[in-house]
Amino acid sequence: MTEAARVPRHIAIVMDGNGRWAKARHRPRSFGHNAGRKAVREAVESCLREGVQVLTLFAFSSENWQRPQDEVGALMNLFVRALDKEVEELHGHGVRLRFIGDLQAFDEPLRLRMHEAMTRTAGNDRLHMNVAVNYGGRQDIVRACQCATEAVAKGELRVEEIDESRLGQWMSLADLPPLDLFIRTGGEYRISNFLLWQAAYAELYFTDTLWPDFDQACLRLAIEDYARRERRYGRTGEQVTANH
Repeated sequence: MTEAARVPRHIAIVMDGNGRWAKARHRPRSFGHNAGRKAVREAVESCLREGVQVLTLFAFSSENWQRPQDEVGALMNLFVRALDKEVEELHGHGVRLRFIGDLQAFDEPLRLRMHEAMTRTAGNDRLHMNVAVNYGGRQDIVRACQCATEAVAKGELRVEEIDESRLGQWMSLADLPPLDLFIRTGGEYRISNFLLWQAAYAELYFTDTLWPDFDQACLRLAIEDYARRERRYGRTGEQVTANH
């Protein structure tokens, strides 16, 4: 097991490749999304074992509404079934579940299930599991700017007091450890509007493995790769070494 100091506190994953995985098996895209649930369980179990504090998953972006209606409908049904089946198990493992993004776009029964799941697991702290749904990184930054503007309008904040730290307080996940490791499966090399602000100094890791095939061994490889990197945050390697 990697020494604790080299284990990322916060891992985010873009779970890409479900559709291609299903297509290779001559099955509908919904078959791939359903298969991806096993990979989510593998990731959670691995994070619990490795001592990762936060796992953030990109489940449904604000742009995904543009996909074919039958696929969107299948994803919504999958969310409902997953919440019904997985929440108690997550709760039993001490996982706190949180949904980030604009939940108002979902129908009321699904929103209710999301809120019930968050309430049920609110007291857990072994692993914080965040699921980004109807989320966009630019949208996140815009919302933070709107909050800052409202604070200025109310006289609670002066314009010159707005800095990175203050604006960051209004970003999603501001109360959790900063993002350390950003993983994207499926062979694409882009961030796709996910956690743009939070990923500023994250280590990026891309793999050709399609999400349904991404198991605990795959995550272990990503963590080992992270452990070999030197995180400088703008400093020189010599400065980093001197501070250790």
